[in-house]
Amino acid sequence: MQPLSITEKHDMTAAIRVEYFSTAWMAFEFIIGLWSGLQAGSILLIAFGLDSFLEIISGATLIWRLKKENSGAPAAVVAAAERRSSLVVGSVLLLLSLYVVCVSGFNLVTHAAAESSFSGIGIAIASVLLMPILTLKKRHLGQKLASAALVEDGMCNITCAYMAATVLLGSLLTWLLNWWWADSVAALILVYFVASEGWESLQTGLDRD
Repeated sequence: MQPLSITEKHDMTAAIRVEYFSTAWMAFEFIIGLWSGLQAGSILLIAFGLDSFLEIISGATLIWRLKKENSGAPAAVVAAAERRSSLVVGSVLLLLSLYVVCVSGFNLVTHAAAESSFSGIGIAIASVLLMPILTLKKRHLGQKLASAALVEDGMCNITCAYMAATVLLGSLLTWLLNWWWADSVAALILVYFVASEGWESLQTGLDRD
């Protein structure tokens, strides 16, 4: 691996800073989402919070990867570690999808309703606004550094924005219209994004090319 130029080092430092901010936000999102979900009895917010926790693992792995690339570590070592992380995250995301389907199905059958959560609505609004900004920043830096991993991570933020929009819709319907089924139905919609993300991560972990 050739040493990075001064410009590339500057861009790499910027990319690492963006990833630190992104991972810190996911940690905040995890805490607020999970706490709000537990307080309101909302499987939708709980799933959103747990997905954010897994994004912390992915973000930490990418930070490690960028730092290794910055220090000139062998590409094979970096790729192997990333595959292991992808396997773990992908497997847990698929298990989370199964959990959400089972709980949501049970809630629909038993007519279990979630309470309104203003903190959940707040974190969802913030994520809908922030995630596209992070996507553009990561794509820009990823293209400058020729880092497919950074560009891909930016696209994951778009998925997170869709998920946050789903959470926002479900939470608003619960709050404004008191529809008892809105939380569970929105959670089932959320499963599509979680499962897709999990399957893609699992395939990345299994790919040895």
